[in-house]
Amino acid sequence: MAITTPQVRRLTSVETKLYLREPAVIFFAVGLPIALTLILGGTIPDFQKPDPELGGLRPIDTHLPGVMIILSVLTCAFSLLPTVLVTYRERGILKRMSTTPVNPGTVLGVQLVLNVVMTVLTTVLILVLAHLVYDVPFPQAPLAFTGTLLLGMVSTFAIGLLLAALAPTSRLVQGLGMAVFFPSLFFAGMWVPQALMPGVLRTISEFTPSGAFGAAMIDLLATGGTEWRHLVVMAAWGVVGAVTAVRFFRWS
Repeated sequence: MAITTPQVRRLTSVETKLYLREPAVIFFAVGLPIALTLILGGTIPDFQKPDPELGGLRPIDTHLPGVMIILSVLTCAFSLLPTVLVTYRERGILKRMSTTPVNPGTVLGVQLVLNVVMTVLTTVLILVLAHLVYDVPFPQAPLAFTGTLLLGMVSTFAIGLLLAALAPTSRLVQGLGMAVFFPSLFFAGMWVPQALMPGVLRTISEFTPSGAFGAAMIDLLATGGTEWRHLVVMAAWGVVGAVTAVRFFRWS
């Protein structure tokens, strides 16, 4: 029996309600990046100073929103998405669904869509609020910005799916997620901008999915363009992560 559109809609409705019932979703994926953008932008004077290396733009115009957007993406990729999938598998939900028209693959698809929508919504809110409060300009090349954002999601969500494939329990996948999450934030420039990293560390950063993602996003916010190598790195991580996740993923 094939799955039908009404069944997909019902599943999406149920999964959305369950997704939004988790306080961590709203706080860490949406509230925290927005709050940090507004708070840090207003309390750290250096973020408001024009930087000649940025063409007269301020760090709040480029670095701050770029990193906060990545914070939201990484939260969904390394925490929310793999935890839900492993929890469903651990409780036998995916196995039971395999005998129904609503197969486990549909659940995976719905979860991916929910996390993509959440990160896109957060991105829009960050850009709009930063523009209204601090006069941060919108991206000069919105299509390139959107494409890079989606590519960054592909590369990081693929790693999140790989974590879900390898971790046998929800507790373990949460630990693995955090072990990947914090170094990824560092390489993205959360605490030290990539431009200020030592040469070797900066090179390593640019070959990680979050580092390439961060460099591309900040370049796009600053100049409207980015280097192809950042896009290639993200695409490569996305392909390798997705293929490996499919190879090892278990529904039960």
